[in-house]
Amino acid sequence: MEKLLRDGRLYVFLEQIDKDFADEVQSRRCEHCGGVLHRGDYSRKPRGGPSWDRRYSFCCSRDGCRKRTTPPSVRFLGRKVYAGMVVVLVSAMLHGPSDRRLQWLREELPIDRRTLKRWREWWTGIFVQSAFWKAGRGRFARLMIQALMPLELVEAFGAHQMEGLVKLMKFLSPITTATCRPGVGM
Repeated sequence: MEKLLRDGRLYVFLEQIDKDFADEVQSRRCEHCGGVLHRGDYSRKPRGGPSWDRRYSFCCSRDGCRKRTTPPSVRFLGRKVYAGMVVVLVSAMLHGPSDRRLQWLREELPIDRRTLKRWREWWTGIFVQSAFWKAGRGRFARLMIQALMPLELVEAFGAHQMEGLVKLMKFLSPITTATCRPGVGM
């Protein structure tokens, strides 16, 4: 998993997927009033990954509406400060960490212990109780052990490899938008 976090090709690929999501959302009109959607990106400075400085978002052009529409993302996991794949992979790495893995985490990603604890509590508590997970867990052939989240997802998607990680991040992308986030956000 450490190799994936260092692979620049992954970052480029995830950026392109988010651009595609953004293009798709912008091609539609405002879901509230039918107005044209104009670019209104958010500034972001995620930790633990590449220097992605924008989260794609749109704002309705009609006065009186001006509602914001933010497409799903494979780069950002909601409002979390760290890049989405860092939250997923590092949280998975915490299950049965080896001495080598702990050393790598300390050196490469100096994430505060309290942050790691929050992530673990989010995955094993809030996430597994969310409507998103309750609806989505049926797509897996085997029962997922909640206490081992997100390691169970990493293994189910084969997210030790780039293709599997991309599939996992696409699976999680609905929770990165406001329409799905209630009850899942951190």
